[in-house]
Amino acid sequence: MAMYVEAVPNRNSPPAILLRESYRENGKVRKRTLANLSKCPAHAIDALKAALKGESSAPDSSSHSGCGVNVPLNEQFEIAASLPHGHVAAVLGTIKKLGLARLVDRCDSRERKIALALVAARILFPDSKLATLRLLDPEAALHFQQDEDAPPLTPLDLSPCSTLAEELGIDLGTLTPADLYGAMRWLFARQKRLEKGLARKHLKEGCLALYDLTSTYYEGSTCVLAQFGHNRDKKKGKRQINFGLLCDEHGRPISCEVFAGNVADPKTVSSQASKLRKQFGLNKVVLVGDRGMLTQARIDEELRHLEGLAWISALNHKSVNALVKDGSVQPELFDDYGVAEIESPGYPGERLVVCYNPPLAEKRKNKRLELLKITDGKLAVIQNATRRARNPYRGKAEIGRRVQREAGKYKMLKHYTLKIEEESFDFERNEDAIAKEAAVDGFYIIRSGGVSRDEMQSGELVDAYKKLGEVEKAFRTLKSIAIRVRPIHHREEEMVRAHIFLCTLAYYVEWHMREALAPMLFTDEHKQQARDSRSCEAQPVKKSADARAKANEKLDREGRPVHSFSTLMEHLRGIVRNRIEPGIKGIPAFHKETRPDALQRRALELLGLEPSQGEP
Repeated sequence: MAMYVEAVPNRNSPPAILLRESYRENGKVRKRTLANLSKCPAHAIDALKAALKGESSAPDSSSHSGCGVNVPLNEQFEIAASLPHGHVAAVLGTIKKLGLARLVDRCDSRERKIALALVAARILFPDSKLATLRLLDPEAALHFQQDEDAPPLTPLDLSPCSTLAEELGIDLGTLTPADLYGAMRWLFARQKRLEKGLARKHLKEGCLALYDLTSTYYEGSTCVLAQFGHNRDKKKGKRQINFGLLCDEHGRPISCEVFAGNVADPKTVSSQASKLRKQFGLNKVVLVGDRGMLTQARIDEELRHLEGLAWISALNHKSVNALVKDGSVQPELFDDYGVAEIESPGYPGERLVVCYNPPLAEKRKNKRLELLKITDGKLAVIQNATRRARNPYRGKAEIGRRVQREAGKYKMLKHYTLKIEEESFDFERNEDAIAKEAAVDGFYIIRSGGVSRDEMQSGELVDAYKKLGEVEKAFRTLKSIAIRVRPIHHREEEMVRAHIFLCTLAYYVEWHMREALAPMLFTDEHKQQARDSRSCEAQPVKKSADARAKANEKLDREGRPVHSFSTLMEHLRGIVRNRIEPGIKGIPAFHKETRPDALQRRALELLGLEPSQGEP
């Protein structure tokens, strides 16, 4: 890149004097205007020309004749501010390409600008809303520092850490926490319309729709959604909220819904089925949910009677054992990876696909033996306590509670015969029960309703169910430091729902960025080829050769370092926007961005962006 001053003819008027910059793009030389110098005095323009030519000094701006005391070149310009810009350009440029701003609202209102800033902030620097306010407008945030015991903000704290507010056109010095929370409410009020737009883009007739539910812990007890339930975060004593994600077959989020923390997974299915058929207007769709979500009762009561709604799930362990017992499944016929479709009178009108995975069978066998050994030890300790000569352990109820407390958590008591008396305790393994469970090790059965063989073959049903792993990946990203959906501090129900929706939109943007940047990340770019290369659909999908090479060598095919998404975004921060104030009278200040290095330029090219792009 090079800056120069150019005089452009202007018909009968004096020529326009422009400060321009030339650069190369795809092998072609292009130029762009940085500032209009037409109103600057001639001596100032001459001084700027001399500086741009790299001369060691330029005439003093105080001399109108252009001569006088020479001023060193490094004193002719001053960098008034330097703000990281590359990562902002990447996120906002992706939002623009996706048309997300237009989906949110067609009017470029202040609320839309702040809402988009909040979405981008969840990717760039996920934190509390007050911290986000400091990042967007630190001087305004100074007046709303709530904790009196907190240390005062330093000059570094009062410096905007990026060009996010500037790129979105948000007026600095005017933001308040109420503006941020108001923008969240404004965005949440448009959730249904926005989700309908996403469904129109990514869901087609007859497509797969992946649905799963997770929980996240809540700080406090004021929100009605925060209840005690099955805590997947393993946070004892914490209330939680549940939220479900409805994704397309690639794991791209389309819709989210928040439920109280004590709502069971199956009870959330009906609202998703209704959303697909009524809100999104799909006449034919295949809902994919796990065995704990699409239970027998839920299928019978809510899914079978819905015309046009097909579903894919799996049988639980108890149901698989029952099919083995009645002879519908014959384990002895499988000695390697296998897929076979069967029929059973207990599942009329359904397709059942039996899958066998030998490594899974070995893993379950070893895990069971390990847990049995641990359980033996726990039960032996209790038995010895009842037999010791001094202060023996007594009481039938007390012994029973101790057995459940110390050994029940390993889920192996079903394989034991226990004899608990007031003054004794004996146990022995039930080898028949162990053998029956071992007989179905490595087996799982996919079930579906409303999906014909012409629409999907047996192997395709198996692959469709396995795609639920993409929703699990979304949950991991949302709950990690990448998006930081947890913990939740909002007190009002509407704000909790708005927070989850905001984080879902952020993941939607990040999902597309990860897909575009896959050649530079550890992501497997050839997942479909690896999936097609399997000998059987029951076989796990292994990484492609390129993905294994990237993981082992930490280099891509061109020998460049491979990044994680977070480190690549951190590297893009190195593209800085400088505000330059010339020390020459009459020359206006202008912005100048640092030249991207090869890695930054490639990342922006993969995203289809230029360093100057970014405004939605």
